[in-house]
Amino acid sequence: MAIVAYGSWARDELTDRSDLDVIVTGDTAVNRDQYRRWDEAPLAWNGLNIEPHFIRFPEAGAPLSALWAEMAIEGVVLFEGSPIVSLHLVEVRRRLVTGEITRHSAHGQRYWIQGAAKKGG
Repeated sequence: MAIVAYGSWARDELTDRSDLDVIVTGDTAVNRDQYRRWDEAPLAWNGLNIEPHFIRFPEAGAPLSALWAEMAIEGVVLFEGSPIVSLHLVEVRRRLVTGEITRHSAHGQRYWIQGAAKKGG
């Protein structure tokens, strides 16, 4: 299990409407019941509501989700039982640096494209 903060708190861009976005990883299946339980007993930290997002590790060879890319750029690992999340984020950063994954924007919304790095120049 690991907990990674991202979003405005991790970027040091808090506003009066900010919450604390955290990713919780683990081997258990993610379901709506986890979110319901969180809604029934929400937590706060330093005056910020904690907004959890539960994710699993991608299967080997599966496309990378945009959330993993965002965490690789701005995430702060708050806890991990083993270095598996940090190592995965290092791999995602490598893919970003080589151009295998690129960030784009349309109408103010960020999105990611995965593909082979561009050659030459």
